[in-house]
Amino acid sequence: MPQVTVEYTDNIKAAADIPLLLKKINDTIIGQEGGIFPPGGTRSRAIELTQYRMADGAADYAFVHVTFKIGAGRTEAQKKKVCDDLFDMMKAHFAPLFATRYLALSMELYEYDERGTYKHNNVHARFRKPEVEAT
Repeated sequence: MPQVTVEYTDNIKAAADIPLLLKKINDTIIGQEGGIFPPGGTRSRAIELTQYRMADGAADYAFVHVTFKIGAGRTEAQKKKVCDDLFDMMKAHFAPLFATRYLALSMELYEYDERGTYKHNNVHARFRKPEVEAT
């Protein structure tokens, strides 16, 4: 059930390539060793912010904040690796903007207690391998 929300300031919309960022996010999560995140539950979305203030407001500041939510059950090492991989990818994705303007990147991880989540999803079935009949 990894779910990612990307909040970004509208002053970087033209240069940020948010659709590509969302693809990279999903690829990074789904590509984790051991298949610890199911493809059918992996979702990312972006919210363009039009009303915001950063620091003293005196410059054309920009920011991107990612919230990464996962269900319980991964080890501390697995959580650290996926977060490191995601944040490294974000820094690389935004490197050209970072080099030319004031830009803040941030990310936080939330781990859900499964008792507090409700899910109804038929997408997982698409990614299940067919069972082989015994002969």
